[in-house]
Formats: sequence, C-alpha cells, structure tokens
Amino acid sequence: MGLSGGELDRMAMAVLQPGFEGTEPPDWLRRALGEGLGGVVLFARNIARGIARDVAPNNARGSVAALVADLRRERPDVVVAVDEEGGAVTRLEAATGSSWPGNLALGVAGDESLTRRVARQIGRMVAAAGITLDYAPVVDVNADPRNPVIGVRSFGSDPDEVGRHGAAWIEGLQSAGVAACAKHFPGHGDTVTDSHLALPTVRASREVIERRDLPPFRAAIAAGVRTVMCGHLLVPAVDALPATLSRAVLTGLLREELGFDGLVVTDAIEMRAVSALHEPGEIAVRALAAGADAICVGVSSARGESVYALRDAITGAVRDGRLTDERLAEAAGRVRDLAAWYDARAEARAAVARDADEGLGLAAATAALRATPAEQAAAPLTKAPLVVHLAARPSQAVGRATPLKVGQAIEEILPGTAMAEVDGDGHLPDLSEAGRPLVIVVHDAVRHAWMRRLLEEALRARPDAVVVETGMPGQPAGRLYLTTHGNSTASARAAARRLTGGV
Repeated sequence: MGLSGGELDRMAMAVLQPGFEGTEPPDWLRRALGEGLGGVVLFARNIARGIARDVAPNNARGSVAALVADLRRERPDVVVAVDEEGGAVTRLEAATGSSWPGNLALGVAGDESLTRRVARQIGRMVAAAGITLDYAPVVDVNADPRNPVIGVRSFGSDPDEVGRHGAAWIEGLQSAGVAACAKHFPGHGDTVTDSHLALPTVRASREVIERRDLPPFRAAIAAGVRTVMCGHLLVPAVDALPATLSRAVLTGLLREELGFDGLVVTDAIEMRAVSALHEPGEIAVRALAAGADAICVGVSSARGESVYALRDAITGAVRDGRLTDERLAEAAGRVRDLAAWYDARAEARAAVARDADEGLGLAAATAALRATPAEQAAAPLTKAPLVVHLAARPSQAVGRATPLKVGQAIEEILPGTAMAEVDGDGHLPDLSEAGRPLVIVVHDAVRHAWMRRLLEEALRARPDAVVVETGMPGQPAGRLYLTTHGNSTASARAAARRLTGGV
C-alpha cells in the first residue's frame, strides 16, 4: 500500500480503544485523539456522579455527557464505548445500581418484547451521554451454573432462548441509535475460569459448539449487530491458540462461516487470560493479524506511554511484514464505518430521548421473580426483619457490588430493618434478634461452599427464614425461596415489594 510514516501511525492509533483515569480527558488523551486515536472506553472510574434512569442530556461540568463532548471536541468521530449491560454490570449507574434487570431476569421473564423495550431504554440512557458503542449484550449460553464470570449476565442455558432474547436486545438498543456488541465469541458460558484471572478452556467438541454456543451469535448477526467482542478463550476444537489471537476463530469461523462483516473488538488485553502469554504490543499485533479490528485496553499508563507503545508495536509489525498494511487498513476502515453508522442515527437518538418508559425497570424485574412454594400469595414480612447478606466478592467484570442491596430495599418499605453482611471468613450474627423475621440473601450459592454451609446453619436455627437468591438459582430452602435472577437495584426493589406487599 506504500503508507507514509505519519499515515501508518494514524492508522495504528485508529484501531485502539483505551481506558483512562479521571473524570476529564487527560492531556495525553487529547493529544492522542488529535493524532488519530479511534476509540475510548469509559469505566465507572470516569463517571463523576451516577446518572439516573430517566437521564436527559446534561453538559454540566462533571457529567458523562460533558466528558464525552470534551472527547468529541478533540475528535468528532471518536468511538466512545462503555460496558452497560444492565443488571450487575453497569458503568453509568455504578453509584446507584442499575435501574434495569440483567439478562437472566429478562430470559426468565420470557417476553422478547419486554427485552426489546428494556434494551431501548438502556440505549436511551447511553445515547443521552453521547456514547457510540455499548459492549452488550452477553449472548453466551450459560451451560455451567458454576461459571464465575457469566452467570446472571447470560439470558439462560438454552441456545434458542438466548438467541431470541439477544436479538431482541440488540434491536432495542440499536433502535436508540447506539451500536450493540454481541459477546464473548465463540462463547464463554461453558467455563469455570474467569478470563480476568486465567485462560479458560472450552472443552466441548466442535459439534457441541456448533449446536450450543454459535446459534446466539448467528441470531445476533441476523439482527444486524454492529460489533462482536471475542473472548479470551481457548477452544481446542477450533484452534490451539486463544480465540483473541486465532485466525481460525476470528476470520475462519466468525467472518467466513458466520458471515459477520462488522467490527470485531477484543476484550481488554490486560486480562490475565492473554497478558500472561504475551506483552501488550504483541497481543495487539497478533489479534489484528487474526482478524480483530479494535483493541480494547482497559488500563493505560498515567501519561499514555502504554498507548503509544501499542501504536509503535503495530507500526513495527507492519514494517517487519508480520502484519500487512492491508489488514491494518481494513481494521481502521471498520472503526470509521462504525463511527459513520453512529453519525447517521442522530434522528433515532433524538426520538428515543422523548421515549421514557416509566416503571419499566421495576416491572421487568418483577416479571422475573419466582417463588417456592409458588402458592404462597401473602407477603411473608409484616414487620421490620433482620436481613443477613451472605456476600462474595464480585467478579472484575461487575466491578462494584450493587449499592442497593435487598435489605436496604426492604428498609425503604419497613423502616427499622436490621442488616448484617457476612463473607466467607465471617460468622452469622445472633439470628433471634428481638423476635424479628429473618431474611437470608445469597448470591450464587451454587458456586460457594461456604455460603451453602452458612445458609444451612442459619436454617437449622431459623427454619422460618425467607431465602432470597439474587444469582443463579439453586436448591429451594427456607419458608419461602425467592429468586430474582439478578442483583440490580431494580431486582432488589422488586424482591422487597414481593416480600412486604409494599408499593
């Protein structure tokens, strides 16, 4: 292609999507945007204050919209991305917890039109902040309930249901003028390792992968999803290399077999699944050569040196012949295409700004509640209870624990509610406190032996206790076993209303 040094530098910058520290763009980021940086990813650390569900564009200093406007002043077509899945994974509502139930709750509710409406409202919130790309939805099939990083982020364990709800979610979000991203290709659901910490292996046969993991991605592509995120996964039935670095996965399987022609973005390359194998620059080069178009980098150095080092690694690989300039140009072109798609949908964003769907988050979370025994109609709490949360540390994908817990949501209805939180090293409090009703809240007890042990201990002392599971459902226990299928603020409030009869 015969690119000049400056052209090659700009093209290499175009395929990077780094994160940064602070609630205003640092000087190095402003400079990089002027030098061709194609994307930026936002995290909770960049949000000066939480934004409410019914957000309107707000350019006041410190708002998300003001931050994004600052970025766009430096580069109008920058691709600004965020992880806004709803449920446990929220960046824009990290301070308050998500107003929307997550994927498993929507899958259990079983109404694709509801899923579409929820995603449109999430799109409304993201669009109001001026963000281009939402790294959502998760369309992994949660084949193993012990999965430490997917779980309630998945629509379920049935490939067809995951595909239908994933497609509806994509349609809803993109109707708001925001690009969706199906993740984590070719499927992160059948793993028991968190890719933030180590490299997971999907040991299924090619036949099982085709039948179980790929249908939701096919449905997402048919629904017009603009981007796909590859997972840091080892899938021996397809290739001996991790998917992020595998031409067989990204080009052979995703491009050629599934026919996806949009933008492929990596998961964050500092995750141990790949960072334990190669230096960041080498990961970026190999991912681009395999067929990725954008390199997500969650953490950057304080002065941006790490971003420029990635640029230099990419340009060096082109000069050495390890990465063709045609492949790099193709990747940069897909980044530009996504920016152009976003620009062309200004009217959709203006329309959704006027389309508030009042009460939808709580209604959707309520539709996902399931109680055992189902016939118990009366609210079991008539006075302020003791609520014991058995709490495990959230995964790095979640980031922060949901700010509004079930106990706090109950306290909003029944003032005087007492609360205690116990982790894996702790002990149960006095469960007979002043004759209070007892509520025990667990999250993914199926994955934590210590949590099941403490739950059994509590129920021996108080068989009249109510048990609320906010994660993957397990064996019913207690006088009433209520499953929310997620731990968003919306789900916590829906559970509190069910337990108290409150409004």
